[in-house]
Amino acid sequence: MTRQLFVPGRIELFGKHVDYGGGISMTCAIEEGITADVDAIDVAVIDLEDRRTGRRARVPLRRDARPGGAHGGTYIAAVARRLSRDFGPLRRGVRVVSESTLPRSAGLSSSSAFVTMLTLAVADANQLSERPEWQQHLGDSLALAEYCGAVETGGAFGPWSGERGVGTRGGAQDHVAILCNTESRVGVYGYLPARAVGDAAFPSQWALLVATSGVRATKTGAAQADYNRAADLVHGLLARWNAAQRRDDASLAAALASGPGAREALDLLANASSEAPVLAARLTQFQRETDVVVPGALAAFRSADALALRRWAVESQQGAETALRNQVPETMFLARAALAAGAHASSAFGAGFGGAVWAICDAADAEAVRERWRRLYVSSYPLRASKSEWLRLQPSEGVRWLT
Repeated sequence: MTRQLFVPGRIELFGKHVDYGGGISMTCAIEEGITADVDAIDVAVIDLEDRRTGRRARVPLRRDARPGGAHGGTYIAAVARRLSRDFGPLRRGVRVVSESTLPRSAGLSSSSAFVTMLTLAVADANQLSERPEWQQHLGDSLALAEYCGAVETGGAFGPWSGERGVGTRGGAQDHVAILCNTESRVGVYGYLPARAVGDAAFPSQWALLVATSGVRATKTGAAQADYNRAADLVHGLLARWNAAQRRDDASLAAALASGPGAREALDLLANASSEAPVLAARLTQFQRETDVVVPGALAAFRSADALALRRWAVESQQGAETALRNQVPETMFLARAALAAGAHASSAFGAGFGGAVWAICDAADAEAVRERWRRLYVSSYPLRASKSEWLRLQPSEGVRWLT
């Protein structure tokens, strides 16, 4: 019997690059995503077809699965290897015909949605949720989201050790947003471990717009090193902090909470290496996002305070530009142009080095704001604008089986 699965994309509103350090972030799922028709088959393979393009891939469910030249093969092979190793040998495979409405490489988590879709499809075909180890370690949506993140990044989870994944060193933020968010609300989640921190209704008088820059935010090839740098800085901070404190904390957030404090942490790092200024800026950005910006933005949503939301969005964007250093001229322009066009707040989001920018404005003025925003971009970046998309979205429910 064919079952239909919908896996949404997500928008990271606040909390840039903090999940892999144990910080908190604010996200929402969106109504754009991947719709997949899934059939269990008696051959242990992932047989995938893109409904729009007709492109196909076929990867065996084996511990040594390789991507070959298949479209999306790196991600398919990561899922095949990990599930085969953690739950194998797997006796049944899946035939998946999927269609995505997510702009690719634009920061809306098309790759994480793809990994999540394949993981759930293979798990369903093999009835993995009925196994004791699944029920013990993956029995709720937060734990399952963390596991999907580990499948993608190659990280360890629960009783299962890590492997190479797809080569990116991110966290589970995208997968938590995709699996756990609810309709018409924004959610705040913490990580390491994943946990719900709070949520708020998306004010009905506001509208959510997204502009893709036309600069692909890829996480493969040479771009992968740039993407991983932000994570590596946090890992470097952890290593230096743990060496100074002679302990092995699970997260930077936990270390700061129980250690001598932020000022002392900066002092400890001041003479640590030639990277000290970069590390110090990254630590400040991490702290401000986690301890100040995200809680402030949550309060702004709860009170529908547009001025406060703008303040936190501006600070978050500045942190991305000066500390994360993962912005390109096009996304920096779009963040400022949205405000000039009449939006209350705006910020770039996602992996960085391209991608998209969100903006929030009054719902009654949304179409006019979007058109002014688009015209500003076209006049300054006509070649990029020809490849951009201008979306009006709504916070949506997370992953769901439709049949």
